[in-house]
Amino acid sequence: MATFDTINRDLLFDKEGWCDRRETALHPIGHSQRIPLSFVFESGAEEPMEMVRPQFILFGDSITEQSFRPGGWGAALANTYSRKADVIVRGYGGYNTRWALFLLNHLFSPSCTAPPAAVTIFFGANDAALLGRTSERQYVPLEEYKENLRKIVKHLKECSATILVVLITPPPVDEEGRKEYARSVYGEKAMELPERTNDNTGAYARQCVELAKELHIPCIDLWSKMQETAQWQKKFLSDGLHLTEEGNAVVHKEVVRVLTDHHLRAEAMSYDFPHHSKINGDNPEKAFEPKS
Repeated sequence: MATFDTINRDLLFDKEGWCDRRETALHPIGHSQRIPLSFVFESGAEEPMEMVRPQFILFGDSITEQSFRPGGWGAALANTYSRKADVIVRGYGGYNTRWALFLLNHLFSPSCTAPPAAVTIFFGANDAALLGRTSERQYVPLEEYKENLRKIVKHLKECSATILVVLITPPPVDEEGRKEYARSVYGEKAMELPERTNDNTGAYARQCVELAKELHIPCIDLWSKMQETAQWQKKFLSDGLHLTEEGNAVVHKEVVRVLTDHHLRAEAMSYDFPHHSKINGDNPEKAFEPKS
């Protein structure tokens, strides 16, 4: 017996909070049906089920973990999709792709019945740490980095083929900024050489872009994008690695662009429940009844 999905792949939304269910080979319904976006009905069920908002999961290192700070790209994304999608941060400061693999079954269960609509994968800044420098414990060889990303994408696609997986390259590195940061933390004990270089990080970024092409999934080449702007070192990076508010704005803009290009445009998505202007003060329940 056919049921409505909690994912919006087969639902055509309008701005009043209602959607048309379209017939597909996987979901034969015999005729189109119009239902409130906030509810999903099982065929034959007496009570409506609450519809789950689409989820966007942000998976990455500290640049993702910090994305819900004031001015962060994750917070901005949640604002862009307010009442339309849930933006969930799964950022782990200091993590590389090798360590991220241990999290996959905990964060993205293959048995999940309501997989996310989109997942951003934003690793590489720590993988690109140099051997013999302060952060060598985080170093992951270039080829392993690419294969680890491949494993993450594969796991997500095994959870659900419909997940939009978006790769994001590490940002560029301002080596002088990293040295200044090291001196502020370690004082005279700080190494003279930075623990990361922009050229080396660029090699990791290129592997990320190459993998996205191989897998036919979108990729945001942040490493290249940021360097198109003059004075990017101070404009976009707070300590030579992490993002300023302006740097966060670049990530937000690029993520929204990719989501929009893949049929997740915020303006085209309806609210999870009717807008207050659609609720009659004397007869509020009418706004929550399914329309025929």
